[in-house]
Amino acid sequence: MSIPVRSVELLEGDRAILEEWVRCRTAPQRQVERARIVLGSAEGKSGYELSEELGLSRPTIQRWLDRYEADGLEGLEDRARSGRPRTVTPEVEAEVVRRTLEEKPPEGTHWSSRLLGEVVGLHHSQITRIWAAHRLKPHRIRYFKLSTDPRFVEKVRDVVGLYVAPPERAIVFSFDEKSQIQALDRTQPGLPLKKGRAGTMTHDYKRHGTTTLFAALDVATGEVIHRCLPRHRHQEFLRFIREVEKQTDPDLELHLILDNYATHKHPKVKAWLERHPRVHFHFIPTSSSWLNLVERFFSELTQRQLKRLAVHSVGELEASIDRYINRRNKDPKPFTWTASSELILQKVRRGNETFEALH
Repeated sequence: MSIPVRSVELLEGDRAILEEWVRCRTAPQRQVERARIVLGSAEGKSGYELSEELGLSRPTIQRWLDRYEADGLEGLEDRARSGRPRTVTPEVEAEVVRRTLEEKPPEGTHWSSRLLGEVVGLHHSQITRIWAAHRLKPHRIRYFKLSTDPRFVEKVRDVVGLYVAPPERAIVFSFDEKSQIQALDRTQPGLPLKKGRAGTMTHDYKRHGTTTLFAALDVATGEVIHRCLPRHRHQEFLRFIREVEKQTDPDLELHLILDNYATHKHPKVKAWLERHPRVHFHFIPTSSSWLNLVERFFSELTQRQLKRLAVHSVGELEASIDRYINRRNKDPKPFTWTASSELILQKVRRGNETFEALH
C-alpha cells in the first residue's frame, strides 16, 4: 500500500516571498533550505524526495512543514533560545556575505577570516561561523574546463550510450595512457605508522626514470588489461591495441573509448583499424577527460599504490604496478556510470550560460 504524499497548501502571497528567499544570494542558508522544503512540498514532492534533494533528514523536513502549517512564514523563523543574545545583527551578517561574494581584499585573491574580520570589525571566529552558516569557503577553489568541441553533444551521447546501454555481443573498453610515471626513491627512510603519529616520508626524492602505463578497462567487468612501455608513440599504442585485440573473443565487437591524443589518430593506426573491422574507436570530446572511466582507475592506482611508493628502478616500479593490477583483476569491481547524457548536457549548458553572462 503506497503512502500518500504530504502536500502543504501555500497561503496567499507566500509563494512569491518564498521564491524570493531562494533567489536571494545573501539570505541565510537555513532560510533558503526551509523555503525549498515548503515550496517542494507544495509542488507535490514527498518527504523522501526532499530529503534526498536537500541533504536533510526526514524529521527535519517534517518539523518545518509542521511549523509552516501552524504559523505560516513566521513558523520558518528561528525561535528564541536561552543563553547570551546574538551580537551579530542580520545586517552585519548580510554585509559579511556580500563582501565575501562580491569583493576581494586589497592584497591577495580571496578573504581570510582574519582579514575580513578586521574590515567589518568582527572576531575571526564570528566570520567563520557566518561562512559556515552560508556554506561559504573562500579558501577553496574548484577547477573546470568547458569543452569547445563542435561535436560535443554527439560525442557525449555516443560515449554515455556505450556506458549505460552497451551493444550486444560486444566488449566496451575505456582506454588511456598514464604517461611519465616516475620511479621515485626517498632520500631517507621514513617512520612507520603508530598510535598518535602518522607515517612519515621525506619531501625530497631521487628519480630513477619513468614508464608509461597503457590500460584498457573493461567497462562491464572492471577488469584491466595493461602493459608498461617506455614511451607512448603510435608504435607503442599499436602494440598494445594488438594485445587487447588478441586477448578478446574474436566473435565479439570491440568498442574503445579514447581521448583525442594525436597518437590515437595516426595514419598507421587508421590503417590497422581498416584491417580489423571489429574494432571501433569512440573519441570523447576535447577537454573532457572526466568522461573516460579509466581515469577513475588511474586515480585509484595513484592513491593506493603509486603515491607513497619508493623504488630503486623502473623495473621495480613496473613490477609493483603489475602486482597491483593482477591482484585487482582477481576480484574486479566495475565503475558504474550513473549520469545520463541529458543531465550532462544540461550542466554544461548552464556552465556556458554562466560563463557568457560573466564575460
